[in-house]
Amino acid sequence: MIDIAERARTAMTERAELPGMSLLEHLEELRKRIIHSGIYLVIGFFAAYSIREKLAAFMEKPIVAALKAHNLDPHLVYLNPVDPFNFFIKISLVCGAILASPFILFQVWLFIAPGLYRQEKRYILPFMTATVGLFLAGAFFGYHYVYPGALTFLIGYGSQFRPMVTVGEYTELFMTVILGLGVTFELPILVFFLALFGIVSAGWLWKNIRYAILIIFIISAIITPTPDVLTMCVFAAPMLVLYVVSIGVAYMVHPTRRNRNKQPA
Repeated sequence: MIDIAERARTAMTERAELPGMSLLEHLEELRKRIIHSGIYLVIGFFAAYSIREKLAAFMEKPIVAALKAHNLDPHLVYLNPVDPFNFFIKISLVCGAILASPFILFQVWLFIAPGLYRQEKRYILPFMTATVGLFLAGAFFGYHYVYPGALTFLIGYGSQFRPMVTVGEYTELFMTVILGLGVTFELPILVFFLALFGIVSAGWLWKNIRYAILIIFIISAIITPTPDVLTMCVFAAPMLVLYVVSIGVAYMVHPTRRNRNKQPA
């Protein structure tokens, strides 16, 4: 960890010497990017709110299927009159953020671009495509494979009881699993930036793979909705694959390799 902190300080020191904006100009640029991102988020929210009924049906599909499979009432219930309103607001906000994510990511890129070298700025298109694609891949994996199996297991495990699934509790569980997997699938993007700045390398990632496996299983245990080991392994398996992919990403974009490729044969 001390080595990583030292590399981070070195990378930031080197990039601070790049010709660019002053501190006040950076703050003004940050304010502008936050405002633009907020506008895109609001637009995405209202776009998602306009189809809230379809989004709600899409979100409830896994629990409805699981309840019907056990011959139970497939309707969700609520205990507070404001729960349905909060439900539609929450799913509209989350889905709106996903819809607006390409535009928000572009604002993020515009903010960090002054701290990048000219040859590094060509990564903008791969960065945006991979970030959105990996998040959607993680959400798709959770929605179609992990979440339905987890619901079937949980409802079947408590078959001696009569379930009364509330809208609020189901929404919280759904967001935890789907968004949790979507965010964990962004591991290669995190490694991409750390390697791009020279903070981590492919060799360092491979050397510490045992610790990475431990951390991945800890994260899987936290976001897994069921206590069984099999489901936790299902969560951990794609994360392990993504870690190996991240090693390749770090090898391709690390400054050492980029400088070596520039040297004449």
